[in-house]
Amino acid sequence: MTRIAIIGGHGKVALELSSLLSQDGAEVTSIIRNPDHRADVAATGASPLVLDVEKSTTAEIAAALKDHDGVVWSAGAGGGSPERTYAVDRDAAIRSIDAATQARARRYVMVSYLGAGPDHGVPADNSFHAYAEAKAAADEHLRGSGLEWTILGPGSLTDGPGNGLIEVDPADTSDGTDTARANVALVAAAVLGLPQTAGRTIEFRDGTLPLAAALESAS
Repeated sequence: MTRIAIIGGHGKVALELSSLLSQDGAEVTSIIRNPDHRADVAATGASPLVLDVEKSTTAEIAAALKDHDGVVWSAGAGGGSPERTYAVDRDAAIRSIDAATQARARRYVMVSYLGAGPDHGVPADNSFHAYAEAKAAADEHLRGSGLEWTILGPGSLTDGPGNGLIEVDPADTSDGTDTARANVALVAAAVLGLPQTAGRTIEFRDGTLPLAAALESAS
């Protein structure tokens, strides 16, 4: 049985993903910060594990990832202060990557965003700047980690239906980048089972191409 750890297990994408993976027969560990969220996580079929990755050492995270085949990072500071954004979205994410290496959890899927990277173009006085910088650093660390990584870059997240229809690497985003969280979960679940997507950054939004065909074009 495949064992997957999801970091940030109480987020909307993570809850959907843990349900999909559990239904598919995987053994899922959902890492959460708030013990009050245990029941929500357990309802998806995942096993909740309380661990505050913002305050945990690499060794502590590695212990949580031991005996897992793969890791999905779906955590985030959720806005607020730049200091906390860097602490979670950059520093804790980087520690989790190093922890996955230590724990020999070879497959790592990072949920990032469409347009992430050193050339993100977000001005320093924009409230999104810290997040853009943090994600750029974490994504780059993952690319150099030696893990079997895939970085997902969804567009603007919505609570729309997850119909499994997406557009990969959209060339023209003038008409928007809406991406249903449920579709992000479907993509994450799919790439975990597609080793050919390792070493790829897959940017996408809601579209018209069925998931399997869209990911095949990205492989």
